[in-house]
Amino acid sequence: MPKRVMLGVVTSDKMEKSRRVEIPRLVRHPKYGKYIRSRTVCIAHDESNESRMGDTVEIHECPPRSKTKRWELARVVKRNEMVDPQSKAASDKNS
Repeated sequence: MPKRVMLGVVTSDKMEKSRRVEIPRLVRHPKYGKYIRSRTVCIAHDESNESRMGDTVEIHECPPRSKTKRWELARVVKRNEMVDPQSKAASDKNS
């Protein structure tokens, strides 16, 4: 059986080797026909801690790693363009 592959945005990178990924989608209301924004939240395993908040990532299904983790990070599709203030402060200290 092929594994499902999803594309989403990292909304939390505070955990060690785990990321919260939101997959946005539009759902049509059955009665009124208006499109409603909806989202699916997945907790994904990121072995090397390579993704950051705001990155667009590709995740795929895997066997359960914990109570909530059922997905693995496949690759970072697009990096977040905003500059992280913490990383900037760390680079200023080193200079």
